Amino acid sequence: MSRGQASARDTDLGLRFVRWLAASGPSQVGLGAQFRRNLPLYSAGAVMVVVQQFLLARRDFLVKGAVDGIVAGAASQAARCAALILAVSVFAMVTRLASRVTMFGGGRNVEYELRASLLAHLHRLGPSFFRRFPTGDIMSRATNDLQQVRLLLGFGVLNVVSSLLAFVSALYVMLSLSGKLTLAALSIIPMLVLVTRKFSGPIFQRTRENQAALGKMSDRVLASLAGVRVVRSFAMEGAELRAFEAQNSEYLKKSLSLARLRGAMGPIMGSISAAGVLVVFWYGGTLLANGELSTGDFVAFWLALMRIAWPMMALGFVMAIVQRGRASYARLAAIFDAEPEVVDGPEPAPEYVRGAVRVEGLSYSFARGAEPRAAVDAAKAKDAGDGAIAESAQAWVLDGVSFEVPAGGSLAIVGRTGSGKSTLAALLPRLLPVEKSTVFLDGHDVCDLPIEIVRASFGYAQQDAFLFSTTVAENIGYALDTTDGADERIRTAAAEAQVHDDVGRFAEGFDTVVGERGVQLSGGQKQRIALARALIREPAVLVLDDPLSAVDAKTEAMILEAIERQTKQRTVILVTHRIAAAKRCDQVLVLERGRVVERGTHDELMGRDGIYRLIAEAQAMDDDLAALGGAAA
Repeated sequence: MSRGQASARDTDLGLRFVRWLAASGPSQVGLGAQFRRNLPLYSAGAVMVVVQQFLLARRDFLVKGAVDGIVAGAASQAARCAALILAVSVFAMVTRLASRVTMFGGGRNVEYELRASLLAHLHRLGPSFFRRFPTGDIMSRATNDLQQVRLLLGFGVLNVVSSLLAFVSALYVMLSLSGKLTLAALSIIPMLVLVTRKFSGPIFQRTRENQAALGKMSDRVLASLAGVRVVRSFAMEGAELRAFEAQNSEYLKKSLSLARLRGAMGPIMGSISAAGVLVVFWYGGTLLANGELSTGDFVAFWLALMRIAWPMMALGFVMAIVQRGRASYARLAAIFDAEPEVVDGPEPAPEYVRGAVRVEGLSYSFARGAEPRAAVDAAKAKDAGDGAIAESAQAWVLDGVSFEVPAGGSLAIVGRTGSGKSTLAALLPRLLPVEKSTVFLDGHDVCDLPIEIVRASFGYAQQDAFLFSTTVAENIGYALDTTDGADERIRTAAAEAQVHDDVGRFAEGFDTVVGERGVQLSGGQKQRIALARALIREPAVLVLDDPLSAVDAKTEAMILEAIERQTKQRTVILVTHRIAAAKRCDQVLVLERGRVVERGTHDELMGRDGIYRLIAEAQAMDDDLAALGGAAA
């Protein structure tokens, strides 16, 4: 009885679940869209469940016939019914297995598609997103939360559909046998509905809190492992363990809170179900004694009620899966709903990129992004007076930068630390949001071009080189589309970047695994491998962000010769603090506090009494002192 009641409560849950699925998001990654995309699998699984429940209903009536035949002494009737029961049960088992395979397949498809969509979307998001979402938290969402969504759209959908159809099938049998006993069996369903509703909201909220705590703990572990060398060098293992213990304790607290809530729901639902069982036996026994039910009727009724026993007993478990899946998708949706800071432009890709670069009035602030400087200053003047404009000037990393490099030309960008050189280098290939009509490639506004074309046209080697945890060869050849001749191109690029000999001394040569973020290599080796990776693409514009910061004087001279060879093949924009590198370029741009303070050739700037000359004289003095120190040693 209680089972019948739980079954009705399950019906309410199922209907609300289906309505929620249908309404959850119009986007291609919304649960509604994912459900509809895999609708053929879900439909096939539902058809199989219908067949299974039809067969089980038929089995219940066959049991009635067999029991009544035994009671009446009709052995042939009982034997015939028993043979049919066996055949029907086997066929029902096969359809049940088939329904699980198809519906679980739908959940797996959703997991696969969402994971691919999540990675693609993360690749489009900008720095502001990753400042708000730590890497460990993102990894938690991409693994644990995605697994809960898969359970929701696999196991969850199967159980909701099978529970609904089992309820319909069992109710048909029960009403056919005794309407009175059916009403008695379903009498406690309102209580089950109230209890489930009472627990639904808190389970959803505590699940979100639990998953958030797991994300923070994951980020703590990731940060500790990524900085393991720093932790060891400062002997801070104890402090790291204490920090992890704090996060782990918080996760444990949230997990226990959720477990207590789910644990409390089970006994309450079980008690209500037990009361329903008593009602069925008491009232059913009365009807049987009064002759209103035959023995076969009562046994068949009990079997029908047993078919909704699992949905009834596992109602809390299924609801927890639904709520966990909803909470997990809400966390994934926070990523999917994040708007990329850099988007494709409306113009088609040009047939050929020559590599002419022009920058006009480029300003950038990490607080304001690509918002036009003039508009920001106007708003501040209106709100707080002109004094606020001068105060906010410090927030602008770049302020009205302009320059032009013809195709095949070279430009050195020089400046002290914090002058905005690296930010400018990242803005050119739109790795950061760029204000419209400020950066042009072959006369095209980069904001109007497809992102893929812009970034493919710029070969960017950043100062803080990032290497994947794979081999040296795969890091250098990362951008290659095909393996045809790849080995030769990789070795040529490595030689050009002056890292070929270093790699040759490794035990496994180019097949050496560099470790997490290149941990097995020195800073100079990582930097030169990143340079080789940029060179192998043969881009129209090569942007090098201080590629000489971690190399010795001899290697520096050889890399400068390689860069000079590159200037004969493509446009080169070299961000550097080294005058020895800057003087090899056609033009030099000097930045100070985000503004262009000098421009010209090396000789022209050395003839002026400016920052460039001061930097050159200071470096010359340092080189002389280093040479004297080496001679003395």
